[in-house]
Amino acid sequence: MAKMGKKYSDSIKLLEKNKLYDPNEALALVCQTSKAKFDETIELHVRLGVDSRHADQQVRGAVVLPNGTGKTVRTLVFAKGDKAEAAKAAGADYVGAEDLVAKIQQENWFEFDVVIASPDMMGVIGRLGKVLGPKGLMPNPKAGTVTPDVARAVNEAKAGKIEYRLDKTNIIHCPIGKASFGAEKLQENFDTLMGAILKARPAAAKGQYIKSCVLASTMGPGIKINQAKLG
Repeated sequence: MAKMGKKYSDSIKLLEKNKLYDPNEALALVCQTSKAKFDETIELHVRLGVDSRHADQQVRGAVVLPNGTGKTVRTLVFAKGDKAEAAKAAGADYVGAEDLVAKIQQENWFEFDVVIASPDMMGVIGRLGKVLGPKGLMPNPKAGTVTPDVARAVNEAKAGKIEYRLDKTNIIHCPIGKASFGAEKLQENFDTLMGAILKARPAAAKGQYIKSCVLASTMGPGIKINQAKLG
């Protein structure tokens, strides 16, 4: 068994074993247990009572966090003509078409965090599915990253839009901000994300929808939330 560091051990002492915390208590605690020298990211992990192997039980979407993520987001936009100019005006970091496809393929270039595309460009970037897909970067209409309004998508990405989706174990993992945000701003981001996940409940989902919910900072322990308090 790996030996726990002193800061992690100190953080563990702040938690009651097996206790399920109310969301506001958990958010206050996750800030207290963030003891690293850098500004730790606060992440939310939600296990759902669905089966991601079935198309009618998928849970996926995107939401703009009211206080952002605390991270500088680099946007790459595939667009031409007026849409390309609109993306540049909106502050996109990289804008192009076939030239960017070639750069990614030939140089293994991934200096970006979000990929946005106008619908007419999907045929061009389809060749990148095998490299963008595994990294979670392939544009998708459900996430709002395939859209005629690329400028709006750039603005939302810069403002703190995040995508939530199930992994193979039926868990959603999402950042909700930085420890420096404090409990109040984290609460606003938490409420926004959880509201979106609850609203996205598939009609085919039966029984208990939220199985477990855990908050954790980058280097801190997991704090279990009482899912009965999540609506």
